Amino acid sequence: MKILVAVKRVVDHNVRIRVRPDGTGVETTGVRMSMNPFCKHAVEAAVQLAEKGQADEIVVVSIGPKASNDVILTALAMGAHRGILVETDQPLETLAIAKLLAKVVAEEQPDLVLLGKQAVDDDSNHVGQMLAALTDRPQATFASEIKLGGTELEVTREVDYGRETIALPLPAIVTSDLRLNTPRNAALPMVMKARSKPLAVRPVAEFGVDLSPRLTVEKISPPAERLAGKTVGSVSDLAGVIATVVNEMEAI
Repeated sequence: MKILVAVKRVVDHNVRIRVRPDGTGVETTGVRMSMNPFCKHAVEAAVQLAEKGQADEIVVVSIGPKASNDVILTALAMGAHRGILVETDQPLETLAIAKLLAKVVAEEQPDLVLLGKQAVDDDSNHVGQMLAALTDRPQATFASEIKLGGTELEVTREVDYGRETIALPLPAIVTSDLRLNTPRNAALPMVMKARSKPLAVRPVAEFGVDLSPRLTVEKISPPAERLAGKTVGSVSDLAGVIATVVNEMEAI
Protein backbone atom coordinates (compact mmCIF):
# COMPACT_ATOMS: atom_id res chain seq x y z
CA MET A 1 0.00 0.00 0.00
CA LYS A 2 1.20 3.50 -0.84
CA ILE A 3 0.40 6.40 1.49
CA LEU A 4 0.59 10.05 0.51
CA VAL A 5 0.89 12.53 3.38
CA ALA A 6 0.41 16.27 2.84
CA VAL A 7 2.27 18.54 5.27
CA LYS A 8 2.37 22.31 5.70
CA ARG A 9 5.01 24.70 7.01
CA VAL A 10 3.54 27.15 9.54
CA VAL A 11 4.67 29.45 12.33
CA ASP A 12 5.77 27.19 15.18
CA HIS A 13 2.89 26.61 17.60
CA ASN A 14 5.06 27.73 20.54
CA VAL A 15 5.66 31.18 18.99
CA ARG A 16 3.45 34.11 19.91
CA ILE A 17 1.69 35.25 16.75
CA ARG A 18 2.21 38.89 15.73
CA VAL A 19 0.20 40.78 13.12
CA ARG A 20 2.16 43.01 10.74
CA PRO A 21 1.84 46.74 11.55
CA ASP A 22 0.08 47.39 8.22
CA GLY A 23 -2.52 44.67 8.92
CA THR A 24 -1.72 42.71 5.74
CA GLY A 25 -1.08 39.43 7.53
CA VAL A 26 0.85 37.57 10.19
CA GLU A 27 4.53 38.37 10.64
CA THR A 28 6.72 35.47 9.45
CA THR A 29 10.06 37.21 8.87
CA GLY A 30 12.61 35.98 11.38
CA VAL A 31 10.01 33.75 13.06
CA ARG A 32 10.62 30.08 13.85
CA MET A 33 8.66 27.82 11.49
CA SER A 34 7.86 24.13 11.77
CA MET A 35 5.51 21.42 10.55
CA ASN A 36 1.83 22.01 11.29
CA PRO A 37 1.06 19.91 14.41
CA PHE A 38 -1.94 18.15 12.84
CA CYS A 39 0.22 17.21 9.83
CA LYS A 40 2.81 15.69 12.16
CA HIS A 41 0.16 13.34 13.55
CA ALA A 42 -0.69 12.33 9.97
CA VAL A 43 2.97 11.49 9.27
CA GLU A 44 3.19 9.46 12.48
CA ALA A 45 0.05 7.51 11.51
CA ALA A 46 1.58 6.65 8.13
CA VAL A 47 4.87 5.55 9.71
CA GLN A 48 3.07 3.37 12.24
CA LEU A 49 1.17 1.63 9.42
CA ALA A 50 4.48 1.02 7.64
CA GLU A 51 6.03 -0.39 10.81
CA LYS A 52 3.13 -2.86 11.05
CA GLY A 53 3.87 -4.02 7.49
CA GLN A 54 0.65 -2.46 6.19
CA ALA A 55 2.29 0.17 3.97
CA ASP A 56 5.15 -0.21 1.51
CA GLU A 57 5.83 3.42 0.65
CA ILE A 58 5.17 6.78 2.29
CA VAL A 59 5.37 9.85 0.06
CA VAL A 60 5.30 13.28 1.69
CA VAL A 61 4.20 16.36 -0.26
CA SER A 62 4.29 20.02 0.71
CA ILE A 63 3.25 23.12 -1.22
CA GLY A 64 5.08 26.37 -0.60
CA PRO A 65 8.42 28.18 -0.85
CA LYS A 66 11.77 26.40 -1.02
CA ALA A 67 12.08 26.72 2.77
CA SER A 68 9.27 24.14 3.03
CA ASN A 69 11.96 21.53 2.40
CA ASP A 70 12.57 21.55 6.15
CA VAL A 71 9.15 20.09 7.01
CA ILE A 72 9.56 17.43 4.32
CA LEU A 73 12.95 16.52 5.81
CA THR A 74 11.29 16.28 9.23
CA ALA A 75 8.78 13.79 7.80
CA LEU A 76 11.57 11.84 6.08
CA ALA A 77 13.45 11.69 9.38
CA MET A 78 10.32 10.33 11.05
CA GLY A 79 10.25 7.45 8.56
CA ALA A 80 8.73 8.58 5.26
CA HIS A 81 10.47 7.27 2.13
CA ARG A 82 10.50 10.19 -0.30
CA GLY A 83 9.30 13.75 -0.63
CA ILE A 84 7.80 16.14 -3.18
CA LEU A 85 7.91 19.91 -2.90
CA VAL A 86 5.51 21.84 -5.13
CA GLU A 87 7.44 25.08 -5.06
CA THR A 88 5.72 28.46 -5.10
CA ASP A 89 6.22 31.75 -3.30
CA GLN A 90 2.63 32.76 -3.99
CA PRO A 91 0.17 32.65 -1.07
CA LEU A 92 -2.46 30.06 -1.97
CA GLU A 93 -6.07 29.64 -0.97
CA THR A 94 -7.31 26.28 0.20
CA LEU A 95 -9.08 25.41 -3.06
CA ALA A 96 -5.87 25.95 -5.05
CA ILE A 97 -3.98 23.75 -2.59
CA ALA A 98 -6.61 21.02 -2.90
CA LYS A 99 -6.43 21.19 -6.71
CA LEU A 100 -2.63 20.87 -6.64
CA LEU A 101 -2.85 17.92 -4.27
CA ALA A 102 -5.44 16.33 -6.56
CA LYS A 103 -2.89 16.51 -9.39
CA VAL A 104 -0.29 14.81 -7.18
CA VAL A 105 -2.82 12.14 -6.20
CA ALA A 106 -3.57 11.50 -9.88
CA GLU A 107 0.15 11.00 -10.56
CA GLU A 108 1.05 8.97 -7.48
CA GLN A 109 -2.17 6.94 -7.17
CA PRO A 110 -1.85 6.37 -3.41
CA ASP A 111 -4.16 3.95 -1.64
CA LEU A 112 -4.47 6.32 1.32
CA VAL A 113 -4.05 10.08 1.63
CA LEU A 114 -3.44 11.47 5.12
CA LEU A 115 -3.63 15.16 6.05
CA GLY A 116 -3.89 17.18 9.22
CA LYS A 117 -7.51 18.13 9.85
CA GLN A 118 -6.53 21.83 9.71
CA ALA A 119 -3.50 24.12 9.72
CA VAL A 120 -2.89 26.25 12.80
CA ASP A 121 -2.13 29.36 10.73
CA ASP A 122 -5.61 29.87 9.26
CA ASP A 123 -7.68 27.05 10.86
CA SER A 124 -9.64 26.70 7.62
CA ASN A 125 -10.29 22.94 7.83
CA HIS A 126 -11.01 22.86 4.08
CA VAL A 127 -8.33 20.96 2.18
CA GLY A 128 -9.10 17.36 3.16
CA GLN A 129 -12.77 17.70 2.32
CA MET A 130 -12.08 19.55 -0.94
CA LEU A 131 -9.49 16.95 -1.96
CA ALA A 132 -11.97 14.13 -1.34
CA ALA A 133 -14.52 15.87 -3.59
CA LEU A 134 -11.98 16.58 -6.34
CA THR A 135 -10.64 13.01 -6.37
CA ASP A 136 -14.04 11.35 -5.77
CA ARG A 137 -12.66 9.35 -2.84
CA PRO A 138 -14.43 8.50 0.42
CA GLN A 139 -13.28 10.53 3.39
CA ALA A 140 -13.06 10.37 7.17
CA THR A 141 -12.25 13.60 9.00
CA PHE A 142 -10.99 14.29 12.55
CA ALA A 143 -9.55 10.78 12.95
CA SER A 144 -8.46 9.72 16.43
CA GLU A 145 -7.85 6.06 15.48
CA ILE A 146 -7.14 4.30 12.19
CA LYS A 147 -7.27 0.53 11.65
CA LEU A 148 -6.55 -1.13 8.33
CA GLY A 149 -8.18 -4.41 7.40
CA GLY A 150 -7.59 -5.64 3.86
CA THR A 151 -9.08 -3.12 1.47
CA GLU A 152 -11.06 -1.29 4.13
CA LEU A 153 -10.31 1.28 6.81
CA GLU A 154 -11.97 1.57 10.19
CA VAL A 155 -11.70 5.13 11.43
CA THR A 156 -12.78 6.51 14.80
CA ARG A 157 -13.72 10.19 14.51
CA GLU A 158 -13.90 12.98 17.06
CA VAL A 159 -17.37 14.54 16.71
CA ASP A 160 -19.45 17.07 18.68
CA TYR A 161 -21.33 14.41 20.64
CA GLY A 162 -18.28 12.20 21.33
CA ARG A 163 -16.83 9.63 18.96
CA GLU A 164 -18.09 7.61 16.05
CA THR A 165 -16.50 4.73 14.16
CA ILE A 166 -17.00 4.36 10.43
CA ALA A 167 -15.74 1.98 7.75
CA LEU A 168 -14.70 3.14 4.32
CA PRO A 169 -13.14 1.42 1.30
CA LEU A 170 -9.71 2.23 -0.10
CA PRO A 171 -8.53 4.39 -1.77
CA ALA A 172 -9.57 7.03 0.76
CA ILE A 173 -8.79 10.42 2.32
CA VAL A 174 -8.34 10.74 6.11
CA THR A 175 -7.64 13.88 8.15
CA SER A 176 -6.00 13.51 11.55
CA ASP A 177 -6.92 14.88 14.95
CA LEU A 178 -4.42 15.47 17.76
CA ARG A 179 -5.67 12.39 19.65
CA LEU A 180 -4.62 10.06 16.83
CA ASN A 181 -1.14 9.39 18.25
CA THR A 182 1.97 10.90 19.81
CA PRO A 183 4.41 11.92 17.06
CA ARG A 184 7.97 10.72 17.52
CA ASN A 185 11.04 12.91 17.74
CA ALA A 186 13.51 11.72 15.13
CA ALA A 187 16.97 10.81 16.47
CA LEU A 188 20.04 12.45 14.94
CA PRO A 189 20.95 9.40 12.79
CA MET A 190 17.47 9.50 11.22
CA VAL A 191 17.83 13.24 10.59
CA MET A 192 21.13 12.65 8.79
CA LYS A 193 19.68 9.73 6.84
CA ALA A 194 16.72 11.86 5.74
CA ARG A 195 19.04 14.07 3.66
CA SER A 196 19.91 11.13 1.44
CA LYS A 197 16.29 10.22 0.70
CA PRO A 198 14.71 11.31 -2.62
CA LEU A 199 13.17 14.79 -2.58
CA ALA A 200 11.78 16.12 -5.87
CA VAL A 201 11.31 19.88 -6.22
CA ARG A 202 8.74 20.77 -8.86
CA PRO A 203 7.61 24.28 -9.88
CA VAL A 204 3.93 24.94 -9.33
CA ALA A 205 3.49 25.98 -13.00
CA GLU A 206 4.15 22.36 -13.97
CA PHE A 207 0.73 21.33 -12.69
CA GLY A 208 -1.37 23.70 -14.81
CA VAL A 209 -3.67 24.77 -11.96
CA ASP A 210 -5.37 28.17 -11.87
CA LEU A 211 -4.04 29.76 -8.66
CA SER A 212 -5.94 33.05 -8.99
CA PRO A 213 -7.26 34.19 -5.59
CA ARG A 214 -11.01 34.25 -5.11
CA LEU A 215 -11.00 36.07 -1.79
CA THR A 216 -9.74 39.49 -0.77
CA VAL A 217 -8.43 39.95 2.76
CA GLU A 218 -9.00 43.59 3.64
CA LYS A 219 -7.34 43.61 7.04
CA ILE A 220 -6.02 41.36 9.76
CA SER A 221 -5.94 42.58 13.36
CA PRO A 222 -4.96 40.95 16.66
CA PRO A 223 -7.63 40.14 19.25
CA ALA A 224 -8.25 42.58 22.07
CA GLU A 225 -5.87 42.30 24.99
CA ARG A 226 -7.22 40.30 27.92
CA LEU A 227 -7.97 42.27 31.05
CA ALA A 228 -5.86 41.36 34.05
CA GLY A 229 -7.52 39.17 36.65
CA LYS A 230 -8.26 40.18 40.24
CA THR A 231 -7.43 38.38 43.48
CA VAL A 232 -9.96 38.64 46.29
CA GLY A 233 -9.53 37.70 49.91
CA SER A 234 -12.72 35.76 50.57
CA VAL A 235 -15.88 34.30 49.07
CA SER A 236 -17.89 37.30 50.31
CA ASP A 237 -15.48 39.65 48.53
CA LEU A 238 -15.90 37.59 45.35
CA ALA A 239 -19.70 37.80 45.67
CA GLY A 240 -19.43 41.57 46.02
CA VAL A 241 -17.29 41.85 42.87
CA ILE A 242 -19.74 39.72 40.91
CA ALA A 243 -22.68 41.79 42.12
CA THR A 244 -20.91 45.00 41.07
CA VAL A 245 -20.18 43.67 37.58
CA VAL A 246 -23.78 42.46 37.16
CA ASN A 247 -25.13 45.86 38.21
CA GLU A 248 -22.80 47.62 35.78
CA MET A 249 -23.94 45.37 32.93
CA GLU A 250 -27.60 45.95 33.76
CA ALA A 251 -27.00 49.68 33.75
CA ILE A 252 -25.67 49.46 30.21
